Amino acid sequence: MDHAARLQLLVSRVEAGIDLLLPPASEPSARLHEAMRYSMQAGGKRLRPVLVLAASELFTGPDAADPLPAAVAVECVHTYSLVHDDLPCMDNDDLRRGRPTAHRAFDEATALLAGDALLTRSFAILAESYASRPALAASLVGELAGAAGSRRLIGGQMEDLLAERRAEATDEDLRYIHLNKTAALIEASLAMGALCSGAPQDAVGALREAGRELGLAFQVVDDILDATCDSATLGKTAGKDARAGKATYVTVHGLDRARRIARERSDLAVAALRRLPGDAAFLARLAEDLVARSR
Repeated sequence: MDHAARLQLLVSRVEAGIDLLLPPASEPSARLHEAMRYSMQAGGKRLRPVLVLAASELFTGPDAADPLPAAVAVECVHTYSLVHDDLPCMDNDDLRRGRPTAHRAFDEATALLAGDALLTRSFAILAESYASRPALAASLVGELAGAAGSRRLIGGQMEDLLAERRAEATDEDLRYIHLNKTAALIEASLAMGALCSGAPQDAVGALREAGRELGLAFQVVDDILDATCDSATLGKTAGKDARAGKATYVTVHGLDRARRIARERSDLAVAALRRLPGDAAFLARLAEDLVARSR
């Protein structure tokens, strides 16, 4: 199977898992569940859940567990963060994944509650799906909670908002923000896939390292695309970072240097993946394709 076909297969598994593990839109409270599904089923790259599935495939131990619920749980957290990020009190955006943001399609209060519900649903999915494996369930819950909490994703988001009010931001400021706002969940995705398959600790460590570097590369590319693409291409409002005075890799380093940083981080991610015992070619190709988007 070639890379594109394998990627599409994994994305299809994720889409089926989302449909299975979210409450039906018709179930009370119907409007809330409709908003949850609207946001989750809007498409997108599905990078994080694909990383969960791909990482789990590197190891095939006898005690391996199905990684699909973990993949959907990660996507619930990611989507909740986008729903909240788009709210008027945060980035105030009207477009996400090529269609109106949740607060535009429904209303601000519904979007806020849908984000809350997706966050709590993520941990319910882990607890319910791995109930027969309590040690694994605890590890997965701990991994995702750590990545999503005040010391990582939410803390990075807070610092990102504060950075908009500063006259200048340093490279160290950017690194802190994006190691947490962006890289934390990508790192957790790879680690959770490995945990589902019973991977050895040194392999989990290599995947964490790859996730950190891949997360930084992803953010640099996102900043480049925001500065160079139109809204139709991005599926979200282009140029908002510059208009908001937000510190990005492009505003701090310039476009050419940002592209070099993306390449450097991607190369470091691939180097970490090559230390793994399994065939990490698919994951390495994802890292390469990520950087190719910024050219």
